[in-house]
Amino acid sequence: MSHPSWEEHAQWWQDGFTDGVDPEYVEQIEPLIVEELAGATRVLDIGTGEGQLARHLHHHGVHAVVGVDPSHAQIETARARAGGPRYARSEAAALPFASGSFDAVLACLVFEHIVEVDAAIAEVARVLAPGGVFLFLLNHPILQAPGSGWVDDHILEEQYWRIGPYLVESIDDEEIAPGIVLPFIHRPISRYVNTLVAHGLLVEGMREPAPPPGFLARAAEYAEAAAYPRLLTLRARRH
Repeated sequence: MSHPSWEEHAQWWQDGFTDGVDPEYVEQIEPLIVEELAGATRVLDIGTGEGQLARHLHHHGVHAVVGVDPSHAQIETARARAGGPRYARSEAAALPFASGSFDAVLACLVFEHIVEVDAAIAEVARVLAPGGVFLFLLNHPILQAPGSGWVDDHILEEQYWRIGPYLVESIDDEEIAPGIVLPFIHRPISRYVNTLVAHGLLVEGMREPAPPPGFLARAAEYAEAAAYPRLLTLRARRH
């Protein structure tokens, strides 16, 4: 079930990343998913949290949206905020839906926290109808590997992004804000792509968007940050 840290910090997530607070969601992720999932009629949102992306899709014409999340605290808030979608408490590796139930599955910034990655991707493939789309958004694995980070070198007068041990799969507890420690699983991109392919999900598109203006405005001292993507988006289709 849900990692205890996610239950403990659900309110922190809701306060800091939902309801228009976070510019990466408002300026980048929300428009991107509407564009990529245009024409979908039955969408499953894995790791829905308190449902902001599920609600956003519903408000943009996808009327059959279901969100799942293992966190009781998140699902209760999602149901309270309503907005059209239906919700269920579920792990990604054991989805409570019949095979072929959806023509699109969305997973946004969630697989970095799923230990059972092979089982979860197998479940995505199972619940997708033939020809269905899996939209897979990740913290960019190359630039978000453990030990990566911004370097402002005052000796060489350079700014650059240091890359950690990218090829090493790892599970770490990361302090992503003062007092907020959450599990993070790093995997190379090839690990995800090859697992998708092994389950009949063939990648047909990839995006590496620059950070949006609202994010860059929060870190004006990092003048070169626009050249480094924080997000990786893979679009795969079930064949």
